Amino acid sequence: MKHTREWSRLMAYAQAAPLALILLVFLVLPIMVIVTVSFWEATEFSIIPAFSLENYAYLFSSEVVGRVFLATFRYAAITWALTLAIGFTVAWFLAFHIRSLTWQIALFLLCTIPFWTSNIIRMISWIPFLGREGIANSALMSWGVIDQPLDWLLFSDFSVILAFVHLYTLFMVVPIFNSMMRIDRALLEAAHDAGASGAQVMWNVVIPLCKPGIMIGTIFVLTLVMGDFITVRFMSGSQSANVGRLISNDIALLAYPSAAATAVVLLASVLLVIGLLMRFVDIRKEL
Repeated sequence: MKHTREWSRLMAYAQAAPLALILLVFLVLPIMVIVTVSFWEATEFSIIPAFSLENYAYLFSSEVVGRVFLATFRYAAITWALTLAIGFTVAWFLAFHIRSLTWQIALFLLCTIPFWTSNIIRMISWIPFLGREGIANSALMSWGVIDQPLDWLLFSDFSVILAFVHLYTLFMVVPIFNSMMRIDRALLEAAHDAGASGAQVMWNVVIPLCKPGIMIGTIFVLTLVMGDFITVRFMSGSQSANVGRLISNDIALLAYPSAAATAVVLLASVLLVIGLLMRFVDIRKEL
């Protein structure tokens, strides 16, 4: 019996070894390298592999870097709120107002059609729509709503947030829709029979049961927005910046230690947010 248990344990380790090796080589090892490089020194012409806290001291003392981190958190918070509102509404409609499974699948696939193309193409497609001579300004002027083109539609925080919402809303729709489809419809009927209003059913039944899906969508959206840099660059016209753009600029200047330190702080911030979310909801129920 003891030999059998040892053999079973050995086989379990053997089955997990390939995946563990892949994670070690392609996830753990690169992160260790980034952390190590973040403590190195750098000059205009060379990188010195010597332990130093200079990069972190600059990050935590620079007012400019602080504003960039705040801008990143602001983008993430606003995008999260908008994608949650849109994603929950779309998921609610698909799960509870479309009775036919065929139509549910068809409409869900319809929501995914824009995501069959590149993120960059979908993002850049907003530029001719929002520009001074774009469709939006032309339509508003032809309707008499405005007298001159609106400059804030493009190359502004508005256009950045709009692009983020467009790019990442589906990552909120999918897990919430999955959670809603698991809700027993008898619970909703029982709540209505007990005299609960639609708002009470939503707040006391649907939302609590959808918390795992909401948290999974939140993690997806926050991590994607906080790590994105190309969207901010194009949609703000290089007038705004986030942490991803800061890292990209450091890499372009070959300031790898500074970029690594910024990446470590960003990773720690994202992990802290995820850790806080995990304390409120056990998303393992959804996995």
